[in-house]
Amino acid sequence: MCASGAVTRSTLRQQIADALRDEVLAGRLLPGREFTVKQIAEQYGVSATPVREALFDLSAQGLLESDQHRGFRVHRFTVADYRAMVEARALVMDGVIRGVFHDPAPERRSDYRDALVSVRRRAEEAARAARSGDLDILIGYDLRFWRELGGLIGNGYISDFLHRLRVQAWVFAVPYLRGDADVRNWLWNGHAELVAAITHRDREALRAVIDDYNGHALSWADRLAGPGPGAQEERGRS
Repeated sequence: MCASGAVTRSTLRQQIADALRDEVLAGRLLPGREFTVKQIAEQYGVSATPVREALFDLSAQGLLESDQHRGFRVHRFTVADYRAMVEARALVMDGVIRGVFHDPAPERRSDYRDALVSVRRRAEEAARAARSGDLDILIGYDLRFWRELGGLIGNGYISDFLHRLRVQAWVFAVPYLRGDADVRNWLWNGHAELVAAITHRDREALRAVIDDYNGHALSWADRLAGPGPGAQEERGRS
């Protein structure tokens, strides 16, 4: 990362936070990995202050843990944590579904139509990456898809909360998925069906897709917690 003279400290702080978040999401910084402010500052060739601020930002998002004497470590989420994320997401999504139908004719608004076009494009790319098992492409499109989808209801607090849950869920999932020979079977690809249900304002279809989405995630959690090498590894980490 190279910072020009025009880059403010605030921007640099965000750039570092984004870069480290991408490293965690890519599985290059694994759960439990420890590092110090000094190490990260040297890695990116920047001063310690924006690095420290970025690391505290990621800690506030639940992705890192801070230790006064040892620096920072990547947070290790458990299967129980993941299940709780899915349950919280399901509860909030019930409100999102109601919000989608709160406006009787949102398609009359040009901003809504434009947003729907963009969400549909993200959905197609995310679904294609999921079907091919390409995690690196899927994670980026999936996060942007849900971020933009949350924006359709116009409530930034809900959108931010769901985005945080999505990031945490991916941080948990990535180390397991990268070593799974059946990864394509466990990557949900119903993004396009979800957008279609919203476009046609089909409440029942929308709820069915969301239920499938959450059920898919919980089935995967059950697989991790059940008998087998993956479950043994998870129990050893808990």
